[in-house]
Amino acid sequence: MTTEGVSEWRRKNCVMYNEQPLKLGLFGINVGNGCTVSHAETTFEPSWEHNLEIAKRAERMDFEMLVAVGRWRGFGGTTDFNGENLEVFTWGAALAAHTKKIMLFPTSHVPTIHPCLAAKQGATIDHISKGRFGLNIVCGWFTPEMEMFGAKQLEHDERYVRATEWLHVIKRMWKEQDFNHEGKYFKVNQGYCLPKPIHDPFPVLVNAGASPAGRKFSAEHCDFNFITLNSLEFARDMVQEVGTLAAEYKRLCGVMSFGQVICRDTEKEAHDAMAEILEKGDYETATTILNIFGVESGTAPEGFADQQKRLINGWFGYPLIGTPEQVVEQFLEIKKTGLEGMCLSFLDYNEELKYFDDRVMPLMKQAGLRI
Repeated sequence: MTTEGVSEWRRKNCVMYNEQPLKLGLFGINVGNGCTVSHAETTFEPSWEHNLEIAKRAERMDFEMLVAVGRWRGFGGTTDFNGENLEVFTWGAALAAHTKKIMLFPTSHVPTIHPCLAAKQGATIDHISKGRFGLNIVCGWFTPEMEMFGAKQLEHDERYVRATEWLHVIKRMWKEQDFNHEGKYFKVNQGYCLPKPIHDPFPVLVNAGASPAGRKFSAEHCDFNFITLNSLEFARDMVQEVGTLAAEYKRLCGVMSFGQVICRDTEKEAHDAMAEILEKGDYETATTILNIFGVESGTAPEGFADQQKRLINGWFGYPLIGTPEQVVEQFLEIKKTGLEGMCLSFLDYNEELKYFDDRVMPLMKQAGLRI
């Protein structure tokens, strides 16, 4: 994505708009099991101490972002996948005080938090971090979570109507003062927020909407759409479509994705590690999640058995599996699609990041993927 039309503040201060050819981030370090629905052996745990260590390591590696998973309850099964988790806004505030460069993206489900509170918390994190707060907006697809808050689960496309109004209120909180709003879902009397965010014009906004309504929401209101990378051809199509949609609104919207890395000295070792993840997978939970996706999100992927394995191995993330050389080749193919960045997950984030730093990052620089 060209930076023409990007605010001067962002060009100078926001790493999401730096000159790195392929942006890198981590996804899911705040939740139990990360993105791996399996009992495969790992030292990872969603504790504050472990999150802080991983975040600092990622920052030393010059990663651009940390994206938290917004989760309020687990999915049951033998893993109770994601059941233990750190709340995302307090997570972001705490990490903001312990980091200096990396962007922090809490994920907020629209029905679980009032936009005035989300705006105020976001502005506070933006000040603690000196402009490194970003917001990942999720409409809320896991019905039991929404019901915890007494929120009615809406029809799929109507969730984006509510999200649009929610974000409209947040942006007004960040730019206006003492305003009134009365809409379909929210009423605000004399909206007030001081201090305003540092980030100009707003903190970076991302969304992972894959449906037509989700892509439209991203193109019209967000700075990046995080797609599920089903194939390289699909990625090229999505980059084109989201860019075209954003241009219709006279905006820019980049496209990124996420992937699960299993990188070892040999190809056999990498595939053996994946086999262990699948052998020890929580298939009961994977089936539950796939059924929920099919009913609630409107974007359930085809091929149940294959997608069950892909879910277990990394929450539908694109599989980056093999030797360091092979993983870099896969990154190169991803970059050719026009994707601007990848958020990564690992079975054992902290330990595998050490290997990734030693063996993969130098090859990425040699390949022109990192500066």
